[in-house]
Amino acid sequence: KSKGQPTVILAKTVKGYGLSDEVEAVNKTHQIKKMQLDSLKYVRDRFNLPINDEQLEELPFYRPAENSPELKYMKARREALGGYLPARRKNSTSLPIPELSIFDAVLKGSGEKQQSTTMLMVRLISALLKEKAIKDHVVPIVPDEARTFGLEGMFRQLGIYAAHGQKYTPEDNEQLMNYREAKDGHMLQEGINEAGAMSAWAALGTSYSTNNLPMIPMYMYYSMFGFQRIGDIAWAAGDAQAQGFLLGATAGRTTLNGEGLQHQDGHSHILASTIPNCVAYDPCFGYELAVIVHDGLKRMYQDQERVFYYLTVMNENYEHPEMPAGVEEGIKRGMYLLEKDEQATVQLLGSGVILREVIKAAKIMRDEYQIHSNVWSVTSFNELARDGMACDEYNRLHPLTETAQESWVSKQLRHTDGIVVSATDHMRAYSEQIRGYLPDNRPYVTLGTDGYGRSDTRGNLRSYFGVDAAHIVVATLKKLADEGEVENRLVKDAISSFELDTDRPVAWAPQEHPQVQAVAEYHEYQAGEGN
Repeated sequence: KSKGQPTVILAKTVKGYGLSDEVEAVNKTHQIKKMQLDSLKYVRDRFNLPINDEQLEELPFYRPAENSPELKYMKARREALGGYLPARRKNSTSLPIPELSIFDAVLKGSGEKQQSTTMLMVRLISALLKEKAIKDHVVPIVPDEARTFGLEGMFRQLGIYAAHGQKYTPEDNEQLMNYREAKDGHMLQEGINEAGAMSAWAALGTSYSTNNLPMIPMYMYYSMFGFQRIGDIAWAAGDAQAQGFLLGATAGRTTLNGEGLQHQDGHSHILASTIPNCVAYDPCFGYELAVIVHDGLKRMYQDQERVFYYLTVMNENYEHPEMPAGVEEGIKRGMYLLEKDEQATVQLLGSGVILREVIKAAKIMRDEYQIHSNVWSVTSFNELARDGMACDEYNRLHPLTETAQESWVSKQLRHTDGIVVSATDHMRAYSEQIRGYLPDNRPYVTLGTDGYGRSDTRGNLRSYFGVDAAHIVVATLKKLADEGEVENRLVKDAISSFELDTDRPVAWAPQEHPQVQAVAEYHEYQAGEGN
């Protein structure tokens, strides 16, 4: 009877309600497998069912008449819900995806200007928001750190959606790019709430099915706080065939230096690989990012392919070259030849920010050891592995009648010589995925960032995990020595030249926290002094 204010109804239920004194409000109700005849009669009489005693012994089903109020009501409810069986819209309205040239500003490189891939991703989103045909479908989402990612310009431009508008004066109200909420806001700021942001992303990502209104959610967050934190929602979104972009920013174990293990992600791509329709990439250069985003838009919103994209972007600033000719297919497939050396006897693979360390290593080996290398940019070890698995599956099921299929990795390396060495900012398991698809059982060395992060400089972190140029050079020389192509003395000299610590514990071994160890040593000192 309350008026003008919310009303809460607390409904108290009784176990076995209406099922006779034998069953109602009895703790063992859920264990009772069969009701006695007297109890059945009680139920029939209490709910006024038109079943006589003789029929009751046969436990008949009761169905109201077709013209009864009950059946009319139930049928009307089913019609309002869209039918008797759950159904989803297979195809939706296609969006007119613009040509790749929309991203020309990024494809042409940064010149001498240093930028991070996170900032370049923001530029790509901004370009999409200027496209009249699709701008209303693009929804930036951020749970935290919008200014860190460079998204604050969208506060004023788009507004942050709030059902009741802005109800307070924001702390940054005197800044040009201040926090602005609005009823017609176009971006979502979910607070420090990754689960809420991911749920909003999933709702937008399935809008093509539920509403025939395809949306392009672009959720940017610290990569460490993605699959590791909301993995179950990501799996459910994949199961519901959501589409859109997840943008793991400040990604990689060593790119966000100084933050320790809290933020240093070296495993999100491995977690992404467990979701079958998650297409994941770890690009290094802006043009790679642009090609991948454009391909994702076409696959999801033009070709109606039910996948979603996970892209890792970094906060490290460096120069980005112009896109070389003819690399688009390799970028999308997961691997392409970045630097070709006609005398190459080594194949170096790198992804993300560590590709730049691979490029440095190739130069050191050429200039100081006269060992020539091809440098390959691997944009996705996950996609290479899936391609390899698909080829294996096809060949196994077509043993005689069909031409064997060859993996993309094998096709790229088939006409090259030498050992293969890979380095990434992720755990070794990430690049280990392709070992079985190298041609001719080619010797393969993987370098990665297994173990917890550390608070230190990028250079020290990459040395600690063994993924910097120096360790790539030493790993290559050691494998060449194992193959009998160089002397072990050369490896020893390189280790000395780079002043590598050869007696350090491996990065993934259990180690006592330095502060804990320091406290223990202090107490030991005190005990020795008799204090």
